[in-house]
Amino acid sequence: MADLQLLRLDHAPALLAFEQENRAYFSASIPDRGDDYFTHFDARHSDLLAEQAAGLHFFHVLVGSGGEVLGRVNLIDVEGGSAELGYRIAEKAARQGLATTAVRQICALAAAKYGLTTLRASTTLDNAGSRAVLDRTGFEPTGEVLLGGRAGLSYARNLSEVREGAAP
Repeated sequence: MADLQLLRLDHAPALLAFEQENRAYFSASIPDRGDDYFTHFDARHSDLLAEQAAGLHFFHVLVGSGGEVLGRVNLIDVEGGSAELGYRIAEKAARQGLATTAVRQICALAAAKYGLTTLRASTTLDNAGSRAVLDRTGFEPTGEVLLGGRAGLSYARNLSEVREGAAP
């Protein structure tokens, strides 16, 4: 079982290992972060923590029992009661329900702790796993998008029912 934790400075080594170990796996379904991300990881991590402290974003990691990062679940561009949801799960932890559980948890956190009313998300059309997670967790398709030059769908989720305890 993984524990959903708000991103901290001490997560950096495990988070970098997670990103490096899964780079090829992730880039098969989402745009690659690029070499610069890895070269300047420590500075980027510090910047993300500063943005989180300012309330602009809420970054979370899924931490396994051995302290390893098994996934990320982020709320970015927090403004006006809404945010963009992004998530990625390690290849070794994929297809075990971890993403669905984590998205349900982040929906509850978004409503109860962060006071959000709507979450948005998007994924490429060829990422059937991510589309299934969004469908299972109450997100509705809202339109077509391009993600890194690839066809995709945008989604939205009203969090009012989460506040009432009826999250899917």
